[in-house]
Amino acid sequence: MASKMIVFAALVAAATAGIIAPAPVAYHATPAYGYAAPIAKAVDADYDPNPQYSYSYDVHDEHTGDVKSQQESRHGDAVEGSYSLIEADGTRRVVHYTADPHNGFNAVVEKEPAGHGHVVAKYAPAPVKYAAPAYGYQH
Repeated sequence: MASKMIVFAALVAAATAGIIAPAPVAYHATPAYGYAAPIAKAVDADYDPNPQYSYSYDVHDEHTGDVKSQQESRHGDAVEGSYSLIEADGTRRVVHYTADPHNGFNAVVEKEPAGHGHVVAKYAPAPVKYAAPAYGYQH
């Protein structure tokens, strides 16, 4: 116990003499409450308050069987469009959609049955035919 008192007294003496620097104390400013001046917003010269665009694309690749299309147009905050693609089972999915601030996003999905006009990949795997096993079951 006496040795602990001697170590403590030595540390106090060293800190008082300036040999050991005291731990830094962080002071936090008190938040100021009250009125803050409004922040001016920068106006972008390229900002269009009534954006308008229209685009479309169409892919019809007989080599890979990739067939899809999309078209979309925007007038202000109203967007409307549709897209279609051939599903793995050969059916065609067509989606018609609209979006605006009042109604939100709405989509109608249609499935068209597989037709004779759909594209099959040039290198599609051949259908698998199952044969009877080479070994037979003997009684």
